[in-house]
Amino acid sequence: MMDKPKFVYVIYIGSTPEKIFNALIDPDITRQYWGNHHNASDWKPGSRWEHRDFDKPDLVDIVGKVIEADPPRRLVVTWVPPADEGNPVKTSRVTFNIEPFMDVVRLTVTHDELEPDSEMFHSVSFGWPAVISGLKTLLETGKLGPAAAQRHC
Repeated sequence: MMDKPKFVYVIYIGSTPEKIFNALIDPDITRQYWGNHHNASDWKPGSRWEHRDFDKPDLVDIVGKVIEADPPRRLVVTWVPPADEGNPVKTSRVTFNIEPFMDVVRLTVTHDELEPDSEMFHSVSFGWPAVISGLKTLLETGKLGPAAAQRHC
């Protein structure tokens, strides 16, 4: 059996683990760097989460479950388009590992359990670097990078 593909993105951010973790879940912050989206949940393991348009909350691009939430070190969620919810073949997983590194913080985003050669695999391969680069720019400068206004899913 072939392993499912995964996408790993590592970036170093001049911030704190607490600020980075909060920026992944706070709707007012995600709106700024994630194409006017926010991630809605109570962030408790087992809870549902939704990646929603900020201005049109009924427009949901991605849904999933919170697998693990260990602020400010780790957040793990499942990831699936709403139309494919409940289909394990289409459901992938995203892990955010946040760890101090010298005087900065290393954020590792691992998107695994992806369906081979799927649209989702190709989408996250260019989407995650744009989203996480926007997060870095926002946290380090207080300003938005050029890709921040774009929809990434």
